Amino acid sequence: MRIHKEGRKLLSILFLFLVGVNFLVAYGIRPSEHVLNITIIASIILYLAILQFFRNPHIVVSNNGKHILAPADGKVVVIEKTMENEFFNDERIQISIFMSPTNVHVNRAPLTGFVKYFKYHPGKYRVAWHPKSSTDNERTTMVVSSPTGIDVLVRQIAGAMARRIKWYVAEGSEIEQGHEYGFIKFGSRVDVFLPLDATVLVHHGTKTKGGRTVLAELATPFVV
Repeated sequence: MRIHKEGRKLLSILFLFLVGVNFLVAYGIRPSEHVLNITIIASIILYLAILQFFRNPHIVVSNNGKHILAPADGKVVVIEKTMENEFFNDERIQISIFMSPTNVHVNRAPLTGFVKYFKYHPGKYRVAWHPKSSTDNERTTMVVSSPTGIDVLVRQIAGAMARRIKWYVAEGSEIEQGHEYGFIKFGSRVDVFLPLDATVLVHHGTKTKGGRTVLAELATPFVV
């Protein structure tokens, strides 16, 4: 299992901390064997829980010029037409994916193109499924423009637990469908805004896999 670079330092510090705690319990407090066993087991469970959160599995991406791929693992919680007021200032199809702490939290590009717009917004930390989290929470907004000029907006949104958004792109960057562009630590959400003529291929409650699940099909394909 590969560990994402965002978790390596934290996992190293946590490992040393838990070793220290168990050493102090064993040789400082000198508890009963039962209490010591509980401490050791609890430490292992905690470490494995954090470890699985930072897993970064290898995936095979099937590039397709008509497809919009899920930018994250999680569950579809919103599919609706809505006004997008930061970049497009018009109506778009919004698909939102909620990422629980047990999901892989790597964020992947839904299509191939270049980053036409990118902006980081500091903000609040409402629960990720709150209706206003898309506009009030800490977030990033990225617009990817396909080679034929179709623009798709992707928004990373921090949740009540996720207070660290990472991104690895900038305006003008080339980006390839399914490739990693960011990471959000712990529970969070990703919104995708599509043209109104796109055909949505998922439904409310669909479990998604980043870079593999096809969210929608564009009316006009672009060249990969």
